[in-house]
Amino acid sequence: MALQAGRMPSLPAVYGQALVRGARSRLGRRRQAAELPDTVLSAAGVKPADTALGDFQRMLGQPPSVDNLPSGFVHTVAFPLAMSIMARTDFPLPLLGMVHVGNEVDHLCAIPAGQPLEISAWAENLRPHRAGTQVDLLTSVASVGTPAWIGRSTYLARGVRLGENPVQPASNEKPGFNPPHPTAVWNLSADTGRRYAGVSGDYNPIHLGTLPARALGLKQPIAHGMYLASRMVAEVAGRGVEGLRWSIDFVSPVPLPGRISLAVSEHRSGDSWRGTDVIAWDPRRRRTCFTGRLEMLENGNNSIAPSACP
Repeated sequence: MALQAGRMPSLPAVYGQALVRGARSRLGRRRQAAELPDTVLSAAGVKPADTALGDFQRMLGQPPSVDNLPSGFVHTVAFPLAMSIMARTDFPLPLLGMVHVGNEVDHLCAIPAGQPLEISAWAENLRPHRAGTQVDLLTSVASVGTPAWIGRSTYLARGVRLGENPVQPASNEKPGFNPPHPTAVWNLSADTGRRYAGVSGDYNPIHLGTLPARALGLKQPIAHGMYLASRMVAEVAGRGVEGLRWSIDFVSPVPLPGRISLAVSEHRSGDSWRGTDVIAWDPRRRRTCFTGRLEMLENGNNSIAPSACP
């Protein structure tokens, strides 16, 4: 892959590029490519502000700390670079309207706040899906030259077909959902999307209010997937996130305002924590919103060896 080094972009500029690209596509001024760009974007010396970290932690209901970066916060720092890949003119899918399907993160080392970070982003695994086309965006974060965090975010472009799509449509029959006993309830206010946008920089219109959400085909705004993921990790793992793998799969949107119930189940080996499973659902609609998993990383069970960490 070709490496392109530069500064961290701003998300508003990235969304502006996406709007221009979308307008040109609708006017027929460009033809979408059938392959992903063979490019890795990188930025060095990235240093998030302490105020941004504190605001993020308060948003999740956590006491502010400037010791180490929470796993969800690392994603927000790296997010603009990944979005820049998707806003490129040679990226084959439209950024606006993309559906966030899930994440998998290996948080290998504690990342001290105040340390300059090296961030890289690239796209891979373009593949058909019964509802359109999926793609993975990879971001890696190094602290003082040491790999510390790597994340895979999966997105779906609904209705976009790249060539022949052999995937068969899914059956309309859905199994019934029998919710487990809830161990927690999240009450999400109407301004949750706007508040998370303020701390993450992700001002996707579908999260901000009724009018912008309806303009993009939704009845009401929905919660950011990374808000749900970050809150899940913060509440289950707390501050001790190094040596941790976590994943989340989004099943149905969480409307704002709204309420979701969660069931959290731990797995232990003797006195040692080995992992936690999470399921969240809408108690009124009786449908799953997301499922999550947190587990310890072990040698041979991770994408970057934790032995590389200091």
